[in-house]
Amino acid sequence: MNIRRSIILRVRVAFLIITAFALAAVSKIVILQNDEGGKWAKISEEVDFEYKTVKATRGNIYSDNGSLLATSVPSYIVAMDPTIVEPTLYKRGIDSLAWMLSRQYNDQSKEYYKRKINEARLSGKKYIILNRKQIDYPDKKAMKTWPIFREGRNKGGVIFEKVDRRYRPFSYLGHRTIGFMNTNNEGAGIEYSFDEQLAGMDGKALYQKIAGGNWMPIFDGSEVKPMEGYDVHTTINVNIQDVAESALNHAMNDHDADYGCVVVMEVESGEIKAMSNLTRNTKNGGYRDIFNYAVQGLGDPGSTFKTASMIALLEDTRINLADSINTGDGTIKYYNHTMRDHVEGGHGTIPISHAFEVSSNVAISKLVNNHFGSQPEKFIEYINSFRSFQTTGIPDGRRSHAKNQASFRQIMEWNHTSVDVDRL
Repeated sequence: MNIRRSIILRVRVAFLIITAFALAAVSKIVILQNDEGGKWAKISEEVDFEYKTVKATRGNIYSDNGSLLATSVPSYIVAMDPTIVEPTLYKRGIDSLAWMLSRQYNDQSKEYYKRKINEARLSGKKYIILNRKQIDYPDKKAMKTWPIFREGRNKGGVIFEKVDRRYRPFSYLGHRTIGFMNTNNEGAGIEYSFDEQLAGMDGKALYQKIAGGNWMPIFDGSEVKPMEGYDVHTTINVNIQDVAESALNHAMNDHDADYGCVVVMEVESGEIKAMSNLTRNTKNGGYRDIFNYAVQGLGDPGSTFKTASMIALLEDTRINLADSINTGDGTIKYYNHTMRDHVEGGHGTIPISHAFEVSSNVAISKLVNNHFGSQPEKFIEYINSFRSFQTTGIPDGRRSHAKNQASFRQIMEWNHTSVDVDRL
């Protein structure tokens, strides 16, 4: 009987202890959620960890002779972890370091930087941005020889955060053709068409969110290093591009034109040596290179297309080059679009051969419309037979990075510009 009572007593005691622990746990949860929730949420924000993308260095764009048209220039923001600096080293070098920071940035006194670093060290801050002004590589190289900083990241606590910015050595020369990429992954020109190749492969690194909303990199060996982007070699010739842009700008000013375009091709190879597009700047005057008229927009047929049209006419009709065609006043309307000859007032009635010589838009379009207007598909077949609708076979930059590696190497070997005309 005594044994039975003893067992029951022990079970009751164990039950009471478990119940007490359960009640304590429930009460603690209630306290954490209600009374201390804000406190711990704030702490959680301050010590939050997250893997962030580390942008790869973008590839360069070169001209036909290897001159840089666009490149990525690195700049750096200087930060520091003052808590890992050994006390003797810190005491010996803090005054000199503060003085050199003041002289470098020329915006605050030596005492300001010394106080800023001291306060961060005393409060245990593992990451402070010393100055948000960006420095270039020569400045970074010089800073790495400064007191404390010369010990490196692990002993001196210095952190150089790299920030790439796109730089064009020739400024606005070929601005629209070289193109751009913005933060929304939108853009134009070669920069946009070859974005997958130029962008490279981004890496990843662990960051810790600290007080003030800043993110501190954690170098724990888990980071994935980014891979630099490929370079793109174009057929653009800098000297010809400069002459073409200057001549176009001069002609547009002389004629008070709204827009203009010039494309220079080397006939022997078919390589594009220059491409310039200018549009009137209605706000500030002058002209800007903001729209590629070479491959976009509605316009009258060019001389090259007139040649293809005449071949189709001569092969499929009985027209004679000595026959006459009336160009009227130099204008003709098709639906809601008026086509014009470049000579004001038109050429009047002229032989077909002369219409071709003077590149009359009205004459050639009337001939095509008269003979192929009821069967446009036949005209299209002729144009298609000239391979006008076929691509060159050079990659246009839209396919995946993995599939394009081999063909992209060919582009660099051929030294060709391959431009996606839909996105220039």
